[in-house]
Amino acid sequence: MERKLTAILCADVFGYSRLMGEDEKATLYTLTFYRKIIDSLIEQHRGRFVNSAGDSVLAEFASVVNAVECAVETQTALKAENTSLPPERRMEFRIGVNLGDVMVDGEQIYGDGVNVAARLESLADPGGICISHTVHDQIKNKLALNYEDLGAQTVKNIAEPVRVLRVMLEGGIATRTTAKAKERSLRKHWRGGIFSLVGLALIAAVIVFVEHLSLRPPTTTASIPPAQKLALPLPDMPSIAVLPLTNMSGDREQEYFSDGITDDLITALSRLPGLFVIARTSSFTYKGKAVGLQDVGKELGVKYVLGGGVRKARDQVRITVQLADATTGEELWAERYDRPLRDVFALQDEIVRRIVTTLNLQLTLAQRGFLIPRTTDNLEAYDDVLRGAEYSLSFTKDGNAKARQMFEKAIALDPKYAQAYAGLGLNYFLGWILLLSPDPNALERAFQLAQQAIALDDSLSPAHSILAAIYVQKGQYDQAVTEAQRSIALNPNSPLGYVWLAEVMNNMARPTEALVAVEKAMRLDPRNRNRYLSEQGHAYTELGRYEEAIPAFKRDPAFTNNLWDHVHLAQDYVQVGQEDAAHAAAAEVERRVALNPNSPPGYWALARVMNNMAEPAQALVAAEKAMRLDPGNRDRYLSEEGFAYQGLGRYEDSITAYKGFLAVRPGIVLAHVGLAVDDIELGHDDAARAEAAEVLRLNPQFNLELIFRTVGPKGKVLAENARWSADLRKAGLK
Repeated sequence: MERKLTAILCADVFGYSRLMGEDEKATLYTLTFYRKIIDSLIEQHRGRFVNSAGDSVLAEFASVVNAVECAVETQTALKAENTSLPPERRMEFRIGVNLGDVMVDGEQIYGDGVNVAARLESLADPGGICISHTVHDQIKNKLALNYEDLGAQTVKNIAEPVRVLRVMLEGGIATRTTAKAKERSLRKHWRGGIFSLVGLALIAAVIVFVEHLSLRPPTTTASIPPAQKLALPLPDMPSIAVLPLTNMSGDREQEYFSDGITDDLITALSRLPGLFVIARTSSFTYKGKAVGLQDVGKELGVKYVLGGGVRKARDQVRITVQLADATTGEELWAERYDRPLRDVFALQDEIVRRIVTTLNLQLTLAQRGFLIPRTTDNLEAYDDVLRGAEYSLSFTKDGNAKARQMFEKAIALDPKYAQAYAGLGLNYFLGWILLLSPDPNALERAFQLAQQAIALDDSLSPAHSILAAIYVQKGQYDQAVTEAQRSIALNPNSPLGYVWLAEVMNNMARPTEALVAVEKAMRLDPRNRNRYLSEQGHAYTELGRYEEAIPAFKRDPAFTNNLWDHVHLAQDYVQVGQEDAAHAAAAEVERRVALNPNSPPGYWALARVMNNMAEPAQALVAAEKAMRLDPGNRDRYLSEEGFAYQGLGRYEDSITAYKGFLAVRPGIVLAHVGLAVDDIELGHDDAARAEAAEVLRLNPQFNLELIFRTVGPKGKVLAENARWSADLRKAGLK
């Protein structure tokens, strides 16, 4: 039997039996979703999925570095997903990683190497990772991680004790080198006030001098040309190199201060999970050299480069930092910090904390396709907007509430900060449409804030996009298109501008144009294509391309928290005859509505689901509930009411509802389709043919089979589709 050395990753769910006992269906749903995340990360890190039994996962990697990186990213991703679940329903995996010899039998692997990985997993905390000493020996100088040595552990069915180390995901005591430990010891004494300030400067200067001796690049002779350096591949995560900050004081004795800031920045960034940071020894080879950013990026294999300078004068210090995209040379962010020079080391800590916080937020947002330029002089307000944007991307109630606090705080600090008003407007809009906020006036508040942002800065592209989405919900489609196009004109290379245009077009029942806009967004942001899958899925649904819509929605990163993904999925599943899946999607919508009993959009969504499931009585109840909760916008819900009346055979009432809807929101094809059905059922053939003519005027490519399938659906849905298809053919549609 073949044998080989491989890195083994074992994972299982902590408390799986309890979760299954409390809610079997919800547990299986969460497990399936989390397994997709894990499987995707295994593939991204060049691993191979071996097998799974129930809640467990076994994978192998040719590189132990890749295996540990995969484990860390998995726990980081699942921790983020768990924030949207109640504490008692959170699903936490334990992970063990071992490097060992295994036997190979076809696709399976066996032996002590696998058994040790399984025992390591059992020793890990929920949401944690344990590794063997053989793994640590291979990665200790290659990954910016900290570890806690748990010592030798006796484990079941393994003859010799296994030395185990815990990966410190939240920061902790580093075990990488003795030099680092000595450095921390010195800093501890510095902050305790044992040495005088002069003594501190001397100690720092000595440390810097000794380190620089070891960091000098090797001397080369002029007669031997340097070898051509190959560009290193970019890691599968945000990656950065921090170049030594330039001492701009004109005093070489101040080098220790600029180098200290650089060193602290590298150390602090290295502790952030999910960020690949180049080691100090490599970064400092560029000290004092004029180098191009793109050259640095290629030589070090990083996406981002941070540089800057330090100037000390009398009792003041100024630090400037710039973050650039090393692949293009484009500056993404720049900042200047002016501070009084009191306690030099406390000042270092303060500035490092500020830079790391802001930089981490910018890196996170930039990696996800967002870039928020600073358009305020108030640094605290700017940080609050960055934090608000990051919270917003969680699409959870908690995230929505925290984001709102950040945006409101930014506005309080700078009442003329247009970006903060736009962010708060989007926050209210998402809270309303995704049932994240109980505020019944959230849509109107979002409208006011978006207008206020534009009044402060008409060139702010995102504010026009937000206003476009709000105009759609108000039924003011011409204004919606104008604002969406204005957003793109202001920033023609913004993928977000196009995805908001797709939102407008989908809601106007113009899915072909929506699909074009989505594809443009994906082309502009090819590394984040999944971010636009919800709008793509919506367009596919409207086009009757249900088989393509289903995987698009399920791969949407916001799927778990996006109510409307589940609404559309219920329709997609029922139209392809997957009734169990359709009922599961419908149940998820009902669950969310039950958790938000005073949300008009929730009942609107539920009415749509019930209409698509051929449950018109339930749809009518939901539509009427939405109207009672939102009496000032009854017209918004009339199309679902008309659809429900039609399913109940109350065709006169259906006509009244559809006409009321079209009076405020003209040009919606499906409302005219509904009227044509009603007229045929009532024997008003001429009126039905007029409605059919309007359908073809609005959409010359109208295809009856795409809307009311007679192959695929089952039961009541099939019967309804067949009857209405016959009506529409009689009216002249095909």
